[in-house]
Amino acid sequence: MCVCVCVCVCVCVCVYIYIYIYIYIYIYIYIYIYIYIYIELKTPWRKFDWGQKEVLKKHLEEFSVSLPDVQNIKILIAGQVRAGKSSFINSLKSHRVRGADDDLPCVLTDIMGLEPDVLEGSQPEDSNAIYGHVKDDHKSEDFISDPLLSDQAFCLVYVVDANTIQYASDRLDKLRIIRKRISDKRIPQVIIMTKVDEACPLVNDDLKKVYTSKSVKQKMHLCSEMIGVPMNCIFPVKNCHNEIEVDNDVDVLILKAFDQIENFANDRLREAASN
Repeated sequence: MCVCVCVCVCVCVCVYIYIYIYIYIYIYIYIYIYIYIYIELKTPWRKFDWGQKEVLKKHLEEFSVSLPDVQNIKILIAGQVRAGKSSFINSLKSHRVRGADDDLPCVLTDIMGLEPDVLEGSQPEDSNAIYGHVKDDHKSEDFISDPLLSDQAFCLVYVVDANTIQYASDRLDKLRIIRKRISDKRIPQVIIMTKVDEACPLVNDDLKKVYTSKSVKQKMHLCSEMIGVPMNCIFPVKNCHNEIEVDNDVDVLILKAFDQIENFANDRLREAASN
């Protein structure tokens, strides 16, 4: 009798162990397939040097406006509510790579006139901010009939939330109004896609996988199709509002985006001056 009981116990234990191992293997395979087939690509879809932080800082230190008569290039920044626009601007301003008393030769202007909630219909005053006909505070009495190059903006940066891009069609429709309105001026337009770490668990665990993430790539493609900005003008970033210590991976994404924005703006300034 005791022998039978022992045998039964052993069999039950073996069965439970077998089931446990089977479930463990199944879960492991599922996670592997989910991550490496459905979430992560084998090779990065955009080449990116994660060790270029100091090089980018040097580029910014040595950056100079293409025209001596223009002291600062104006860059306009708009964005969805709670998309991380202010955090992105603060992140850029925190990189005072020229030292405490010498800022970069650009002006970052937060234009409330391009907020999605107020972009109803055609609003010429919004274009006036881009063309330099009004001051940054948008007061009508400050209208400039013949703006100088230094009054004009040479890049429009729009900040979108990676978490809500698929639900923001109506708001992004309003951005397309602005795009159509300024398309004849050949003003570079850049998309900053924030919170990519929140939008993809793979990137949340390792920011360096942002360019192997299928989810991030799909969101950027969707953004490109919805707004009309090409993929090479869309930059994913992680805002550093939650960071206590310096994170080189976070910094290098922001610095790269800023480097490209300044180059786009400087090229457009040079082109405008030659016309």
